Amino acid sequence: MAIVVGIKFRNTGKTYYFDPAGTEFAENDGVLCETARGTEYGTVAMPNREVPDKDVVAPLKPVLRKATADDDKKHAENLSKREYLMHTTAEKAAKYNLEMKIVDAEYTFDRQKVIIYFTAEGRVDFRELVKELAGIFHVRIELRQIYERDDIKMRGALAVCGRPCCCTTHLKDFEKVSIKMAKVQGLSLNPQKISGCCGKLMCCLKYENPYYQEVFKKMPKINSVAVTPEGKGTVVGHDMLRCEVKVRLTAEDGSQEIKSFPLDSVNARVRQDENDLPDENSDGE
Repeated sequence: MAIVVGIKFRNTGKTYYFDPAGTEFAENDGVLCETARGTEYGTVAMPNREVPDKDVVAPLKPVLRKATADDDKKHAENLSKREYLMHTTAEKAAKYNLEMKIVDAEYTFDRQKVIIYFTAEGRVDFRELVKELAGIFHVRIELRQIYERDDIKMRGALAVCGRPCCCTTHLKDFEKVSIKMAKVQGLSLNPQKISGCCGKLMCCLKYENPYYQEVFKKMPKINSVAVTPEGKGTVVGHDMLRCEVKVRLTAEDGSQEIKSFPLDSVNARVRQDENDLPDENSDGE
């Protein structure tokens, strides 16, 4: 077991493990840490605790020290420069006709470098822009191109469900999301309905998928013949959350009616595996 302290930094929701180096930290303590970007100001997200050695990427870097009142003030001053850095960069990018959207900007804690985050459709030749910005800010300039998902994660947004986007609240890393997951969950394949604020497939399709995969394998095929408590019919849809099957029943007079039955009360051919996907245009899918 290793004793660690979990630290979060401003532009990421991920918690990084550091060596507390014999110091006891409390949640929300400000700390200074040495990272690949230099000395950074972070916040304690997880106080000192033991974790299995397999969860630690060795060697652990030690926390330099707890932040002092002066450190807190300096950090706040650095954050207050954000709008100025972004506005100036966007203004100069327009001067050089660069097709880029400035997403965020920040000083490193020691103010030796400015890191500017941007999105763009393709590669951007920003060499002249960097030269001019270095002359204005009088520090090293690093322009870092990020993807649309990172943009939303950094700035935050409300998802279609009305809650903050998952990437800004609890998801530590982006995982691959496929259109197959939407099909298995019986969702409309309209891109506007299954895409998040970033324009990519919604992250929640991924972490809800295991449940839907298991239920999907038990569901009967669309258009298969099913035996229900009220007679034979044709499967026309599913209710994955209620575990119900929609069946079209035909009465003796030829009239038809669609009814829902609990999955365990329906006898029909079931899917054998996830590859047996329903037709995208099938009723109820």
